[in-house]
Parts: sequence; C-alpha cells; structure tokens
Amino acid sequence: MAQKPSIPKGTRDFGPVEMTRRNYIFDTIRSVFRLYGFSQIETPAMENLSTLMGKYGEEGDKLLFKILNSGDYLRGIDQEMLTSGDYVHLTPKISEKGLRYDLTVPFARFVVQHRNELQMPFKRFQIQPVWRADRPQKGRYREFYQCDADVVGSDSLVNEIELLQLIDDVFSRLGINITIKINNRKVLAGIAHLIGAPEKITDITVAIDKIDKIGIDNVVEELRQRGITDQAIDALRPILEISGTTGERLDLLDSILADCPEGALGVAELREVISGAEALGLNAALELDVSLARGLNYYTGTIIEVKARDVEIGSITGGGRYDNLTGVFGMPGLSGVGISFGADRIYDVLNTLDLYPADTLQSTKVMFTNFGPAEAAAAMKTLRQMRRAGISAEIYPDAAKMKKQMGRADAMDIPYVAIVGEEEMAKDMLTLKNMHTGEQQMLTVDEAVAIITVC
Repeated sequence: MAQKPSIPKGTRDFGPVEMTRRNYIFDTIRSVFRLYGFSQIETPAMENLSTLMGKYGEEGDKLLFKILNSGDYLRGIDQEMLTSGDYVHLTPKISEKGLRYDLTVPFARFVVQHRNELQMPFKRFQIQPVWRADRPQKGRYREFYQCDADVVGSDSLVNEIELLQLIDDVFSRLGINITIKINNRKVLAGIAHLIGAPEKITDITVAIDKIDKIGIDNVVEELRQRGITDQAIDALRPILEISGTTGERLDLLDSILADCPEGALGVAELREVISGAEALGLNAALELDVSLARGLNYYTGTIIEVKARDVEIGSITGGGRYDNLTGVFGMPGLSGVGISFGADRIYDVLNTLDLYPADTLQSTKVMFTNFGPAEAAAAMKTLRQMRRAGISAEIYPDAAKMKKQMGRADAMDIPYVAIVGEEEMAKDMLTLKNMHTGEQQMLTVDEAVAIITVC
C-alpha cells in the first residue's frame, strides 16, 4: 500500500476557503500600504548565505534553512571534517545559499544593489513567504508570510509616527483590538551601560525579549547563563518592572538615564514618537514597555511590537529603526525604519474571533444551469455579458439533472442561479432564481445585472 503523502511539519496547505480569507488579509494590508505611499517590490526566495548570516544574532543564524550546493556537494571535502562532525566549518563548504529568514535583510541588499535606480527616501512594501527552522507550535510556523513596509534614506521620527498610524489603520479595518508596545534600543543600551555591562547588550536583549514567553524568573536565569553578574541583574530587574502611566514611565527613565547620553536620547525619541502618534489619535492602545527588546541585532532606535488583545498568541506585527543595516553591504549611513505584519498569525486571530465580513467567502455571484449544447451556448453568451458587467459568474459544465446543479449552487453558497432554457432562449431572457428566498423571475440580462449588482 502506498504511503499517504504529507507535508513538512510547520507548513500548511490552504484550500479555497482559506485562500479567500488570506487574500482578504493581504488585500487589506496592501491597500493601506498603497494609501501611505509605499511601492511594491519582490526579492528571491533564496539569498546567498553571506547575505543572511550574522544579521539575526546567534539564535537567528541557527534558524536559517540552508540549501545544499548543486551536484556532488561533498567533492573535495576533508573526510576528517565529516567524521568528526565539524559542521560549523563544513556547512559553508557544502551550502552557499539559504531561504530568506525575513524580508528586511534582503531588502537592505536590494537597496545597496540598486542604489543608483532608487529615489531617496525610498518607501517599499513586500508581501512574500519566509522560512525559519523553528520548532512548530501554535502560532509559529516554519513557512509563513510577512507583509513589510520600510522607509530608507530618512532618519526623521515622522516615519515612526506614520508607521504607528499605518498599523492602527490596518487592524481597525480588520476589526482586531490591539496593543502597540514600543521601546527604543538606545534606552536598552543605556540600561546596559548603567548596570555596568555595556559589552553584554546583545545577551541582555536576547534574554529579556523572552519575558512574555518564559517570565522574569526564567529570564534572570538565562541572564546568569549568559554571564551577567548577580549585581547587574539586581540593578536591571526593577527597571524592567517599572509601572505607571506612559508619562510616568518616561519620567522615571529620564531620571534613571540622565547621566547616559545614549539612553537619554532614546527616551527623548520615545517621547516624540508617542506624543506624535497620540496627537493624531489611535484606536489601538499604545504602551511603553521597557522589557521590549526584539532580539534582532540590527535595530538601533525605535522598536515596535503588536499584540492582539482578545486572543492569546505571539506578536502579530513588529519592527523598528535600523541605522546600520545597509552598512554591512557597503553602503554606510543609510537610515531605515520598517514594520512587518505576520499574516499567518493575523489569519489565526481572525479565524478565532470570526471577524471576516459576511461576503468574504462568496466568490461566484451567479451560476448558469446547463440543459444541453444549445442551451449552454446561449447561457455562455449571457455569461460573458455578466462578466463584462463585473459580476463573477460560472456555468455548470455538464448537462446534469437540475437537482444536482442546484445542489452545487447551494453547497457553494452561490446567491443566484440563472436558468436559460427553450422559453428563455426564444424571448432572449433568463430566469433568475434567488437561492436564499427561492423567488425566481424571468428578466432581461440588464435587469438581472441590476439585481445581482446590489446583492
């Protein structure tokens, strides 16, 4: 007996219903991106590993899917390297490419490679899949889509304020209640300096970024394992647990970081971004979270994370400012800021809360019956007129029994069935049946179009 086919763990098939729902998400996000002046680009699914490695931190590098070189990839490889399991040095020799981990690093490569063709500041959006060799679990997949918007070539905080508005617009349209968490990497760098561990900034941010997932006590233990002293941890913990209103938290950070220029600058940037966004008005809750770190090494300023308030799931959007990313590709001094919507998690949230509009799944508006070659030919002429009027329509392909044809329309929740028989052909009309009410009437094509259009 043949083995039943399957797909890799952490990936999913999407049927017609799922795709209709996902396209509703993509179309909503895409329309807001365009509303804010972003232009679309695409980059390859695979990049050179030299482009990807070292951009996501130690843990991110481990999650890169690497692609074996074509042909005899073991030719010329030192056999001792194989038998000893020296995969650190072996991997670069047998794999030169990898699947993209996110869309931001490929975008930075794109900007540098096409620098002479771009008008700065350059605003791009990108909706494509990414891959991570992560452990699959609820809300976490190995293949998933990101929907990114970035601005490069400007260090103005107006961009951050605009992106917060964009996030708010997208989730307002989708009907999802959210909290936007915000912090600044300069603040975190200032805190690392304050507790006497500036050289440990990466270890600190990677650890505290997990507070929501594993709790403060487990984060403290991880900090110890990463070589942070108990004295530094004792100084760090109360800062991570500060409370009060946003204004009170900013004032407290101001006093804590008063003697650290970088940290003080981070607080000032937070004040400007938060006050600017609040002055314009947000439906979302905007919350300063000092423990928010986002473990990606390339962030240098504002960092943003979005949580759904009504569903227990990880972040559904994230992003931030990256001043140095293009520098590693030979183009220093180009500042950028961007956000990424996690379409798959948004999909899970919408499914859980059943927030799709009633007509989201409805694709075909009218189905024409088929009584035989002559009737089908007449129906297809009318069908063409319907489509030219912008109505999605189809014909039952076989001259089957009426019960079977009506059964398909009912099962597909098609609101109207158009019947073209001998009488209708003689009068150059059609009989339109409302599948919800059962009412049917003989109409001209124009009359039928008028009724279906308002459906």
